[in-house]
Amino acid sequence: MISKWLFSGAFLFEIGSWAALFNQVPDSQSTLLFVVAHTFSSVMLTAGVWLLLPKRYKYPLPWSAVFVFSIAFFIPMLGAIGVAAAVFPALYMPRNQHEQVWNSMGIPDLPFQPQEKNHSLMFHDGGLQDVLRHAPSAEMRATALFATRRMVSKDAVPILKLALRDPVDDVRLLAYSMLDQKESRINQRIEIALHRLSTAMDAEKPALHTTLARWYWELAYLGLAQGSVLDHVLEQARSHADTALELGAGDGTFILAGRIAMELGSLDRALAHFNSAQAAGIDEEKLIPYRAEIAFLQGRYEAIAEQLDQLSADTLQRPPFAALARYWL
Repeated sequence: MISKWLFSGAFLFEIGSWAALFNQVPDSQSTLLFVVAHTFSSVMLTAGVWLLLPKRYKYPLPWSAVFVFSIAFFIPMLGAIGVAAAVFPALYMPRNQHEQVWNSMGIPDLPFQPQEKNHSLMFHDGGLQDVLRHAPSAEMRATALFATRRMVSKDAVPILKLALRDPVDDVRLLAYSMLDQKESRINQRIEIALHRLSTAMDAEKPALHTTLARWYWELAYLGLAQGSVLDHVLEQARSHADTALELGAGDGTFILAGRIAMELGSLDRALAHFNSAQAAGIDEEKLIPYRAEIAFLQGRYEAIAEQLDQLSADTLQRPPFAALARYWL
């Protein structure tokens, strides 16, 4: 009953507000009368509508009331008509809700064999690279990229680089973001080590230079740097490794310096580092693969068999040495 009186009052005030515009009075007075009457009309309409709304639409206050008032006040006449056209049919002619019927079924017997065979496998014999090359679905190729998160970075980076040539933008962007994340993580660690190096004591500097050499080497080893950037990264790795050795770094730094020298093409220098590592007490079996690789790069093929022959029988049975032993020994 209260809502009916409010709607009636809103209607009368709205009519009165429009009538005030056509009275023979000064414009300022007619405008003031219109605004006052229209405000009362909007307030009464808002109150009437708010009382009829279901409880879940009334709260939280005051937003539902402010919404109805704004429509009615800022759109004279048409706003009130729009509110009435939107609210009243929904209140008095609600949509019928169909009764949900419970569909009871018996438990089917298990088939003795699969009824359907999925010929579109996620992982084929060729691995993730074959999925990226041949899978027709972009979703499957994106899933293959997510699978690289469980792989070591050395194996994951070539797969991500392959995805950079994918015809679908989403797959390319995903591969780029994952590569950028790996590179950014390494660069962040380099920045932290450089900052620590600037304030480190002399006793801490050998370890920090070794750390920097390892992270710069990681950028090159993973293939995250190319071209002139690769040359810069390798030179930084070599510089920090040499500095660490001059300051008396640990024995493992000789191996790191040797690997960096091999990548730079300084094979004699690399061999000298590996010899220094052996003199420092590094297990010779850790150095044999690098020496064999240097012999191959120098064309001394007879020395490859000599180096591999020094490995233990157990090591020669494990990959990748098993294939090398079958070929060279």
